Amino acid sequence: MRNTMDYEEVTNRLRTLISKPIRKIDPEKIKFIIKDYDEKRKKSKEHYELAKKLIPGGLEHNLSLKWPFPITMDKAEGAYMWDIDGNRYIDFLSMGGPIILGHNYPVIRDNIIELIKEKGPGTGVTSEWETKTIKEIKKHIPSIEKFRFHQSGTEANISAFRVARTFTGKPYIVKIGGSYHGWSSEMVYDMHIPGTRALEAHGIPPEHQKWVKACPPNDEKKMKRIFRNAEKKGGVAAVIVEALGGESGTHPVKPGWNKFLREICDEHGSLLIFDEVVTAFRLSMGGAQEYFDVKPDLTTFGKIIGHGYPSCGGIGGREDAMAVLAGGIEGVSKKAYTGGTLAANPVTVMAAYYAIKEIERTNAVEKSGRAGDRLINEINQLFEKYELPFVAWNYKSILHVETGAPLALRMTDPDFLNQLNERKKLMDEFGAALNTQGVNVLAGSRGYTTLSHTDDIIDTALMAYDEVLKWFV
Repeated sequence: MRNTMDYEEVTNRLRTLISKPIRKIDPEKIKFIIKDYDEKRKKSKEHYELAKKLIPGGLEHNLSLKWPFPITMDKAEGAYMWDIDGNRYIDFLSMGGPIILGHNYPVIRDNIIELIKEKGPGTGVTSEWETKTIKEIKKHIPSIEKFRFHQSGTEANISAFRVARTFTGKPYIVKIGGSYHGWSSEMVYDMHIPGTRALEAHGIPPEHQKWVKACPPNDEKKMKRIFRNAEKKGGVAAVIVEALGGESGTHPVKPGWNKFLREICDEHGSLLIFDEVVTAFRLSMGGAQEYFDVKPDLTTFGKIIGHGYPSCGGIGGREDAMAVLAGGIEGVSKKAYTGGTLAANPVTVMAAYYAIKEIERTNAVEKSGRAGDRLINEINQLFEKYELPFVAWNYKSILHVETGAPLALRMTDPDFLNQLNERKKLMDEFGAALNTQGVNVLAGSRGYTTLSHTDDIIDTALMAYDEVLKWFV
């Protein structure tokens, strides 16, 4: 695995980090952050006050920092975003992962503008862009024999579960604790932190999660037990995984884990599903399955294949399993029902086509990965320079920078809920501190480098990290 740290070092340092008292930002610097926000982001603050009157909680997006208040963005170009007050940020949020070429990438944008101008955004029926794009996906991901577009990663995973159950005739879906596979009723279970089970499943009747099991990360004995017990009640239809580990590698996988999952699924006649919403065309052109050399039966995709253009997702895999998704009025006798008016709309599918072609042409996977390697290595050097217990690691362009590491907590840790809240608060403060220095990250701890993150831009970002890390006491 190409990573700045191996599995053992990352996990050991995370456990060390959460075993120590929380290192906090100097209270005087907290005051500075609040003042900087108030003085330089007045329009964002006004917009948030309006949004609170119109939107529950004042926010549509889970990826927005709420403290001191959310920043309202105006535009994005290349490696940068600008807020409505005119402040510029080096952006490592990258829309949560789908941007690898850079924001508003000209080749994609210009072709889509031409499409809309000349032919309109869609018709609600088939276009030639579906087959053109599927050919490109199949070219790079050999496990995909057939493919079906959906409107999001959440939809793609719902579809995968229906395919697996219809094809195998078995009821159970097994996920790995702490992983995120969208917000369907079944998957709002054991999210973020392993062992939390239905903690976040408000408004979801328990019976909706009756046929879902969660296995702790990297626990082969527990996984074998789940399979044995499930056999008594009909068996496991599929195991779904983020191949890097839950939350895009926040919970790292030990060497051999994905191969073990492949073997146990084969042993029991179950399907292995790789959720590649983040990793496809980012970890390698062939996604996590190429990176780990493990072939899943089904692969699900989300925003990544459309390079951030709206309403994008899909599922691909074995021809015999995918046959139960046959579209149209007629289909196979046992059909897994799916739909979606905007699925495979020409705008998004064209975006996917040109994104994949450009990622390959520009060697974006390797170039963005080198930017990630450099950024993370030098952030770790800054941690050493300021004698901070924090830890940073990456999988090519997928970045993790942990100061509080709330997701590394265990339900059995002393004072779990207070620790969770305090460590989450530190993440928010760290993210806001970076914003004052012109750097935007995901939830104060994660990020993604792109083709647009040049050495000069990485230099500037490192200066921002250097400044903020001085603020810890």
